Parts: sequence; C-alpha cells; structure tokens
Amino acid sequence: MTEPREPTEQWTPERYERFQTERERPANDLYALLAPVPGGRAVDLGCGTGALTARLADITGAADVVGIDSSAAMLGAARAHARPGVRFEAGDLAIWGDRTDPVDVVAANASLQWVPDHVDVLTRWTAALRAGGQLAVQVPSNADHASHLVAAEVAGEARFAEAFAAAGGPPPDPVAVNVLKPEVYAELLWDLGYADQAVRLQVYGPVLPSTAGVVDWMAGTSLTRFERLLDEGVYAGFVDRYRDRLVEVLGDRQPYYFAFKRILLWGRRPA
Repeated sequence: MTEPREPTEQWTPERYERFQTERERPANDLYALLAPVPGGRAVDLGCGTGALTARLADITGAADVVGIDSSAAMLGAARAHARPGVRFEAGDLAIWGDRTDPVDVVAANASLQWVPDHVDVLTRWTAALRAGGQLAVQVPSNADHASHLVAAEVAGEARFAEAFAAAGGPPPDPVAVNVLKPEVYAELLWDLGYADQAVRLQVYGPVLPSTAGVVDWMAGTSLTRFERLLDEGVYAGFVDRYRDRLVEVLGDRQPYYFAFKRILLWGRRPA
C-alpha cells in the first residue's frame, strides 16, 4: 500500500507562467469593463504572481491596490511587482470581506472557482464595496471539456484508486463543483443590486503545439489538486496515463486549438 504524502504547496509560479500571455487575455478583457477609479482602492483576490495586480492598478488608477493570495510561493513571486500603491498579503478569498474600510474595486481572475458557495462569497465581496464600487470576476467554465473529464476518468482507474483512497479519495474538480452558469451569475448580480452589469461566456483558444500540450497547461492549474496528494512516482504515472488517454480522446492534432470557456462578470453598485 502506498503511503500518502503530506499535502504540499499547491502552486508553482514558474509552471503557471509558462502560458502567461494566454492566461492574461481574459484578464485584459475583464479589466476593459472597469471604469477608472483614480485615487481609489482596489483588491485583487487570488492575485497569483502579482503581474495582473500591478496591471489592475495601472488600468484603474487606484492609489492603493492589495493583492491577496493563500500561496506562499505565489506571494513570493508577487512581491517582485510591489511598488508604492501596490502591495501583497496573505489571505483567504473564501472568507475575505471588509465592511469597515470599503473599496472601489473587487477583482478576481481565475481564482473564484477554487472556493465553494459563490452566492455567499459574492455577497460578502459586494458588502465590501463602497457605493458605486465595481465587482470584476472571471472564472473557467470548461468542466465539460475532455481536459477535465479525462482527468476524472483516469483518477478513477484501479491503478490509482488505492493511492487516492489513502489520501481520502480523488479530489473533486472545483470547476465542475463550484462554478455556476452565466445566467445564474447574472441573476445573482441583479439580486445583489448590480443593475449595471455585464456577464458573458467567452471561448479563448490558446493554440498549443499538440494535443499533448494540454497536459502542460493543466499541470499549472487543475492537475495540482492531484499532485499534492500523490507520491511523486505515482503522480508521474498518473500524468503519463492522462496524456495518453487525452490524445486517444481528442486525437493527435498538431497544432491543437484548445477551446477554453470562461465566464466574465462585471457589475457596479449604485452610487
């Protein structure tokens, strides 16, 4: 029986930033929805490596922008982007909320999917906005793509079942479990008082060298939930099997257009 290893740091900045340009495209589209808040305050929840936090400051003109993340590795990388008016600190976006010192912008790029109960979370984030404040969030919505479905399939194979059982079972897909439909987010924003809002589902297509390149993309995000639970050798076998099965399902295409759906949502509270 394979002994489970202690959960380790989930995020590797270098691996995540292998596709930095492609990952920044939806963030740029999201920030384009924001109205400037010169001299205001903004928070970036799940700031990752910090580059987008600095961009948020540039685009909005906010004088005080704080990036918050729970990963020590990501915060270590993010501090390279610290400057007057841009700072970083540890925190949990699942419980974040500040009613005592409201902000002008709450932003979250590809981070909300990692926490449950989006109704509760977005309600709390809304309460942290001052009158006229803006909420800007983008989340992946591609749980029905083979990249996610095959990962769950392989995790259920007998050869990996014992290892996952020792770790409490294979981890669920946070996108499948937590992310709501676009129309549900739109209804929620309305219920929270965002009469001025925009919610859209958009397909982004990073072009990868081959179908197998999907594994490199997923290794920096969704596959981390498997990696942190498995022995290094077992995880390597898991990735090899995932790659082989993914090519079987999608075909060996070179290059490969990775159709990646994301939800972008923006709302502004009444002034």
